[in-house]
Amino acid sequence: MNEQEQKKIYHFFVDAKRYETDKSSLTGAEIKAIASITPTYQLFLEEEGDTPDKPISDSEAVHLKEGEHTRHFYAVPPATFGTR
Repeated sequence: MNEQEQKKIYHFFVDAKRYETDKSSLTGAEIKAIASITPTYQLFLEEEGDTPDKPISDSEAVHLKEGEHTRHFYAVPPATFGTR
C-alpha cells in the first residue's frame, strides 16, 4: 500500500466552497486559514433540523465527518452594531 492509499481525505465546506484536508479534525483558526477567511470573522457550523448553528471559536477543534455527513461552515463579519 502506498502513502496516498494510507491517508484519508476529509472534505468540508465553507460558504458553499469545498475544501479538503488529511486531518480528521481542525480548529476554527485552521478552517479559516484553509478557506482564506479573514481571521476576525466568526465561524459557524451549520446544524441540521431545528438545532441552532454553532459558533466555532478559533481554538475549538471540530471533528470532520466522512461521506454524506460532510461538515458545512459559514463565516460572518464581526458585528458592527452602533457604528456609523
